[in-house]
Amino acid sequence: MTDFTMEKGADGVAVITWDTVGKSMNVMSMEAWPLLDSLIDDALADDAVKGIVITSGKEGSFAGGMDLNVIAKMKESAGANPAKGLFDGLMGMHAILRKIERAGMDPKTNKGGKPIAAALPGTALGIGLEIPLACHRIFAADNPKAKIGLPEIMVGIFPGAGGTTRVSRKLGAMQAAPILLEGKLSEPKKAKMAGIVDEVVPADELMSAAKEWVLNATDADIVKPWDQKGYKFPGGAPYHPAGFMTFVGASAMINGKTKGVYPAAKALLSAVYEGALVPFDTALKIEARWFTNVLMNPSSSAMIRSLFINKEALEKGAVRPAGVEDQKVKKVGILGAGMMGAGIAYVSANAGIEVVLIDASQESADRGKAYSKGILDKGISRKKVTPEKKEQVLARITATTDYAALEGCDLVVEAVFEDPGVKAEVTAKAEAMIPSDAIFATNTSTLPISGLAKGSSRPEQFIGIHFFSPVDKMLLVEIIKGKETGDRAVAKALDYVRQIRKTPIVVNDARFFYANRCIIPYINEGIRMVAEGVAPALVENAAKLVGMPLGPLQLVDETSIDLGVKIAKATKAAMGDAYPDGAVDEVLFWMADEGRLGRKSNSGFYGYDDKGKRGLLWEGLGDKFPAAEDQPDVTAVQHRLLMAQVLEAVRALEEGVLMDIREGDVGAILGWGFAPWSGGPLSWLDMIGAAKAVEICDALTETHGARFTTPALLREMAEKGETFYGRFSTPQKAAA
Repeated sequence: MTDFTMEKGADGVAVITWDTVGKSMNVMSMEAWPLLDSLIDDALADDAVKGIVITSGKEGSFAGGMDLNVIAKMKESAGANPAKGLFDGLMGMHAILRKIERAGMDPKTNKGGKPIAAALPGTALGIGLEIPLACHRIFAADNPKAKIGLPEIMVGIFPGAGGTTRVSRKLGAMQAAPILLEGKLSEPKKAKMAGIVDEVVPADELMSAAKEWVLNATDADIVKPWDQKGYKFPGGAPYHPAGFMTFVGASAMINGKTKGVYPAAKALLSAVYEGALVPFDTALKIEARWFTNVLMNPSSSAMIRSLFINKEALEKGAVRPAGVEDQKVKKVGILGAGMMGAGIAYVSANAGIEVVLIDASQESADRGKAYSKGILDKGISRKKVTPEKKEQVLARITATTDYAALEGCDLVVEAVFEDPGVKAEVTAKAEAMIPSDAIFATNTSTLPISGLAKGSSRPEQFIGIHFFSPVDKMLLVEIIKGKETGDRAVAKALDYVRQIRKTPIVVNDARFFYANRCIIPYINEGIRMVAEGVAPALVENAAKLVGMPLGPLQLVDETSIDLGVKIAKATKAAMGDAYPDGAVDEVLFWMADEGRLGRKSNSGFYGYDDKGKRGLLWEGLGDKFPAAEDQPDVTAVQHRLLMAQVLEAVRALEEGVLMDIREGDVGAILGWGFAPWSGGPLSWLDMIGAAKAVEICDALTETHGARFTTPALLREMAEKGETFYGRFSTPQKAAA
């Protein structure tokens, strides 16, 4: 079997069918390109063939794009001179697609070519759209579930097989921006409105419509606008007054959104800008050069590895205990109907799981269920949810005060106050009602699981499941193994997280686990700098300029300052004289005493208007902690903010809290937004090199203290010239 096959019909239409062997959706491999090329050659050379239709053998989809595993390895497989190897390989792809586009027509007269149509049964992404864009007409089945677009920018690359050049020349820079720069995906009818596909037809008429067009197309129908004399770039080329303003605005928008740390967006705009100034074939070379530039940048391979390859592996059970049968959840009990419990109830019911939502009062339980109603109503207003779907989801949630309703639950998630006594009380009440084989999970962000498990009569069935707020939006769930947690509890938690369509990581028990262990030092380092006299605006903007979605001061506003105070007090009580953050508390406790609790009080490190819209940094902060006359440079601030997080990731790996480096990177990006361009903290260390990291740490330790002390593991790796993905490329129980 091969990925592409061709059947020549008696009607004169050759149908090339894409059907990737062993895949539920077509993905392009390097081996498939020559096969497609040979079939196109065959059809164009056969006088009996009047035209060609390219379609899919997969029901409901055309193609999911290029195999990301292939893209991630393109640089290392490109030979001794990888830049040249990559460029030559890209130009080979361009040659095949250009052959489809020109279809044998005379280069001078633009006549004599054979019409080629693409027939898309459904989803067409990435190269799965770039191939159709080279065809003369795109037919899409009227399949509302289908997604059509070019999402490459989301993985740190851009459409590099002609998609960038063709879409921008077809639509103009302004109209192409959402498709290219935002990776916007559309269902077929909206894709037609956007100008991406040409026809949307009923699914059962897809092939007949495509064939009919092929058999009736004229020479003029198959010449692309850019191959015609007098072609003008839609909306104006860069030297045109209108085009000039478009490109200036696009450049400002990209720099505003990416802060200059995502190379793919700038490279994409450069390819469009430069390509608009030259003939089409030269523009393809420019696109290939910029795409090569991006692939040579370690950011692209790191993003692909963490955000897609590793993320997908974790979602498919890469760290699931072997030999444990399916633990799919049928009925879940949720203790506590506050913000977290209500969110957990919603994502569970939305995934088709029966939910019992318990709180101390019926009013609180009902309010927790109403949270789901609010989300669903918003979905209806945006036409993403139907009234029928809303009723189905709400019908799955039973809001009550009666623990007897937990009968039959195979999983219970406790989400009450962060108080060990309260948690122990509800654990005992629940375990008295649930089946003996049910798994009990505690949702906690800081309290050690092994300690909480002492309140359970079944510690081997007790596990931590740390959701991030807001539950319905955050993609990560942190699963924490206590000292006595058994494999079935881990499998149950993983299977449940997969059911609710989240990404899981599994870590061993320790204070703050993994995510909060890394994010709290980031927040604290930002606050500490304010106390030292570093300008708050410098702290915030330095963080954003290195790729953090939120500065540390904004982040603590979002999570609430009083929560920070509670965590600080609990940590100080646990650590005693070893507690390192007194300077942080000076700022944090003062803010709380001033009643500035963050966004929830419409006052924090930032000011907020009556509607809760964030404004500028609060001027009172500068009055209390005046900015020093001498300010550090941006890089120095960034090193402090990054290393505060990264060193904790290394220590977590070193101590065996983190068991798999994939989880360390994926968890960091999805859990608190660690500079996605870097691929995560461990990928970033590989990017700069262990030796450089040690140099930075040693300098920070000398200037700012022991919290930046280089971990022994990192120093050892620097001495040996090792990388994290070289040393820990397979899951480890603990770092040696």
